[in-house]
Amino acid sequence: MKPKQFTSVMVMCAIYLMGSIGCAKEYHVSVNDSDKQLDLLENHMIETQYAFFEIDDKGFITSIIAKQSKKEYSPAGHPSPLMSLHEGGKLIAPQSASFDTSGQTVSLNYPNDVIAVVKIEAQEKYLRLQLESLTPRGNVDAIVWGPLNTTVKGLLGDIIGVVRDPKQNWAIGMMGLDDNTITGLPVDGDCYNMHYYIHSPDSEKHPIPPEYKEGQKFNIGGDGHNDVAFYSKPEHYFQIATGNAIEIKPEFGTSIAYNARDRRKPRTVFYSLLSMMENYKAKHQQVDPVDVDFIGSAIAIYACPDDKGLNTIESIVLAEGLPHPEIDGKWIKDPSSFRPDIAWTGPQTKLIEYANVLGLKAVQDEGIGEYYPNPANRFAGKKVTVDGKIMSIREFTDMTNAHGIAYGLHTLCAFLQPHTSYVTPVPHPNLQAVCRTKLAEPVSETDTSITVADPVFLAEQGTWHNRNKVNVIRIGTELMTYNSLSKKAPWVLNGVKRGQYKTSVSAHSAGDELVKLQMNCYQGFVPDMKLTLEIADYYAQLMYDGGMEYIDFDGLESFVYQNHGYYAMRIFFRRLYDTYAELSGGKVPKVMASCVFPGGWHYQTVCNIGGGNRMFDPINNKWGIQGKDFFYGWGNNYFPPTFGIQQFNNAWTLYDIQNLQAKSIGFDATYMLGLSENVENCPEKDALFKAFRTWEDARIANVFTKAHKQKLKDLDYKFHLEQTGEKAFTLYPVKEIRKSVTSGDQVINVTNPYSDQPLQAAIRIHHGTAEGVVVTLSDGTQIKTGNVLSDGEYIIINGDQAHLANKHRQKKADLELSRPAVLPAGECQFRMTTSPGINWSLTVWTLGEAENVG
Repeated sequence: MKPKQFTSVMVMCAIYLMGSIGCAKEYHVSVNDSDKQLDLLENHMIETQYAFFEIDDKGFITSIIAKQSKKEYSPAGHPSPLMSLHEGGKLIAPQSASFDTSGQTVSLNYPNDVIAVVKIEAQEKYLRLQLESLTPRGNVDAIVWGPLNTTVKGLLGDIIGVVRDPKQNWAIGMMGLDDNTITGLPVDGDCYNMHYYIHSPDSEKHPIPPEYKEGQKFNIGGDGHNDVAFYSKPEHYFQIATGNAIEIKPEFGTSIAYNARDRRKPRTVFYSLLSMMENYKAKHQQVDPVDVDFIGSAIAIYACPDDKGLNTIESIVLAEGLPHPEIDGKWIKDPSSFRPDIAWTGPQTKLIEYANVLGLKAVQDEGIGEYYPNPANRFAGKKVTVDGKIMSIREFTDMTNAHGIAYGLHTLCAFLQPHTSYVTPVPHPNLQAVCRTKLAEPVSETDTSITVADPVFLAEQGTWHNRNKVNVIRIGTELMTYNSLSKKAPWVLNGVKRGQYKTSVSAHSAGDELVKLQMNCYQGFVPDMKLTLEIADYYAQLMYDGGMEYIDFDGLESFVYQNHGYYAMRIFFRRLYDTYAELSGGKVPKVMASCVFPGGWHYQTVCNIGGGNRMFDPINNKWGIQGKDFFYGWGNNYFPPTFGIQQFNNAWTLYDIQNLQAKSIGFDATYMLGLSENVENCPEKDALFKAFRTWEDARIANVFTKAHKQKLKDLDYKFHLEQTGEKAFTLYPVKEIRKSVTSGDQVINVTNPYSDQPLQAAIRIHHGTAEGVVVTLSDGTQIKTGNVLSDGEYIIINGDQAHLANKHRQKKADLELSRPAVLPAGECQFRMTTSPGINWSLTVWTLGEAENVG
């Protein structure tokens, strides 16, 4: 008999609870082919739409059972504490629990004599837990929800805290319900460190070699300066860390955790985002307190079919009043809302025309350069050029907005550079500090050594993200640099350079505060927590005044430097969205950023970083290393993976540009199409634009089913789409056959797996010059050219037409065909006779059976 469901708290025992209500009834389920009786006389059950959770009298979750499959997902011998305490760098689990059904709470008793009262509510699709009180506070500096142990270990969503097993169609996750409840265990910096770890997303397809161990960590690539070099491990069992919500537990699976801090307490941390890099080792930093506590921290725990995961998360988001940005009436996490954007370079004359023809609605203007916030020169002199006329950004956005096109800038987020009024001539008092001390002696206007009362961390060279190891200090409104600190007291800063960054030199008194400033990786500075909110307001106002509805926050690590981690990012994004909505009458901006940190998941629309073949190669149908990393890193977290910036290639074929669209739809991926007026040099621009738009119309019409998308993912095929009605399309699989020849005169055999059809082929010359070329087809048809073909040039055949083309595929001359060229079903031959020693390649496209879509 199914136990009765309590609407608020499901601390259940089938009408028997705590020995005080009614009579006991038993509930039986089959787990892993063996019967397991859940003794409701001794244990407490909580039910949601998809799962049963069992809590024991120590305050541990001991069972997570899928309702439909009856499968157990809590690892035997590894129960999960509802909530742990963090004290002195250690986790403390509860030792007993008592349940109050009238108050819908559980009191957790800990071995350090602390009692936590947690409210438990069972919502339709998730459990809601909230900390109501903790007494006595003692030395508890943070609380940890869980860690929640599970046997699920397929796709690890370490940004939002979800583990997924698509094969079993099951997911288990947690979600913080307030800004201070962030992912992971409490760590220095409240943020992850960049690294690779060993874990296979599919152990059958990508088995881990014996020389590696599950969970083993490795450094990222490069020297820390070139971010493209970070992504250096092509094997699928090398996974890039994108958060710290998940910890691999090789003995049973994974654990998930969220934490909330008492941020009112001053702390000292030792942190670097790139701590495994020699030039970016961790440094000590004092953390400025903010008035935020962990009392009231709340969490949602959910267990559901994986294909219901995003829907379940949306239910949590809506029920809990979490950010739910919508654009054109769709939640930005809904795959049906995913669209390509434009990365534009050069004069903007054709921008609106191209966007309208392609059906694209958002543009990042790369051509006017990177933008840094600067109150003294808000628009940084950036102008737009249309038909030779130079105009302001606002004048141009009046035009783009009239067409429903969101336009915006590529910013460097909160990098406060030396040329800005945040730094010079008077530095902002809320530039982020690394440490603070007092002057032990007065400092005259000419002194080049400074004596301080406490050395704190002044002996450490530079700050963690500044490879040049520059030491910048602020006393009052004067910025200075120094070389070193004396080895012993008196503590003297040596090699001091006064009045740096165009600040004014002045005398300072003993007892004045000296602050060492945190620097960003571009030799500038960053805001503290107070200034972070001002920067959010600044950008909201900038966007509103400039008529911009799109923005890119490159350098999102701006909000790691404060050492409040994901909390800092959350309050930045919340303030940005709230202020922009207030100014614009409720509009939602389209936001891109350089990374998907846990603090930005709710707000960011896309993360189209990187680009080219290192992301995805639409010609050769291959994921690049960086693309592979973000396919898992973003996709595992129900966030769209990306192809980055895909620069429009004038030599693309009709099937290349269609493949870009097909694969992005199949993988639910986003990207930016790189465009400029150089597209006018493309000989097939109109045909390519039309083909692109056909796919975009189909995407907007949402005609592709899950089965269609699965087909579109197949890297062995490209696809062709034709529109047959308003929301009706015909889809064809395209097999692209590529052959290479290293000598001039040779026969190539090609197998057409489909029916007879007009021949579509391209022959290209490589590394030489070909004269007197003759192409002989299987039926004896010959295509002859008396022209000389240079390196990279083509013979292009399309049914009843053939022509010569240059290396950009621009037509040079028509070629005569005695009859239409046909590609027969099955085996056929191509023979090319030309100059000896010429290398050439053949590409043949063959279309399969049509399928109606929509």
